[in-house]
Amino acid sequence: MHQVIPEQYSSLLAEKQSRIQAQFAQFHVGDIEVFTSEPTHFRQRAEFRIWHEGEECFHAMFEPGTKTDPIKITDFPITSLAICELMPKLIQAINSEAILKHKLFQVEYLNTLSGEMLVTLIYHKQLDDAWIDAAKKIKQELGIHIIGRARKMRLLLDQDFVIEELNVDGKSLKYQQIEASFTQPNAKVNEKMLSWARSCASEPNTDLLELYCGNGNFSLALADQYRSVFATEISKTSINAANFAKAENQIENVTFARVSAEEFTEHMNGTHLRKRLTGLGLEDANFETVLVDPPRAGLDEASCDMISRYPNIIYISCNPDTLEQNLKQLSKTHVVKRFAMFDQFPYTHHIECGAYLQAK
Repeated sequence: MHQVIPEQYSSLLAEKQSRIQAQFAQFHVGDIEVFTSEPTHFRQRAEFRIWHEGEECFHAMFEPGTKTDPIKITDFPITSLAICELMPKLIQAINSEAILKHKLFQVEYLNTLSGEMLVTLIYHKQLDDAWIDAAKKIKQELGIHIIGRARKMRLLLDQDFVIEELNVDGKSLKYQQIEASFTQPNAKVNEKMLSWARSCASEPNTDLLELYCGNGNFSLALADQYRSVFATEISKTSINAANFAKAENQIENVTFARVSAEEFTEHMNGTHLRKRLTGLGLEDANFETVLVDPPRAGLDEASCDMISRYPNIIYISCNPDTLEQNLKQLSKTHVVKRFAMFDQFPYTHHIECGAYLQAK
């Protein structure tokens, strides 16, 4: 569990900064650019176990390594105010409807800065029409979207997504965030991260290549900084969300392709051509910059080698250790010009980093 003590936020952040500064000193990163979070109510996502005692159930969490000694959660200050305000109302509504409470074991919240809320209720039972009727009632009362899940079952009362609206350098951008798909949890820090990435973009008459584009988070925010953007992602759900947001924001110069970074690398190397990538004009593109935002495992060696061929690299990382390993390979050809840390996850040891590299 997170222990949230706002008075300690600055000192905890300073510890992270000191650790990152020491870890990456080998790359001569200079002064790290630090982007802070709000000290409370900063997460737009949360999930809780539901624990049953007698006739009542409640939100619960556990200390690491334990599953039998629940801690009752009545207030969770790391989540958005909207989630905090909804939690007691939702649990009261669930406790008043036996069919909603029975066999319920987990609840997930997905909230946006724009005010939308999606709640997923997960059960150890199959859901029927009676459950749908009861869920529709509290959906109407609380003004939220609800999804019911059970083994091999997923019931939508209306939709499985929310629309987030971010302000990036004075421009409003809308994104589709789909239930159970990855989204940046700290929306305000995400806005700062997008602004920083835009400030690294310095080749307006060239094209941007992006790997691991997700729902188009960076692609759409950087689109007006380049002639065109070509972005890849393996998740079909994320690609659908990215194309939805592309249309919603009326952005024409971005192309999304559903291939993995490894498959794209093989295609560009000519070792394994992919049908999804043929006829897209990749051979004629002038990719002067590549942006990568890989999962915690970082980039594989072949992908690292592939992106090292581009003059400019913007690397966003959720794992400093794999970033360090990748930079050891990339520093053979590139120099780190800027380095940033984004405090996406206050009160934890996790840190999001950004590195901007230029070819030697």
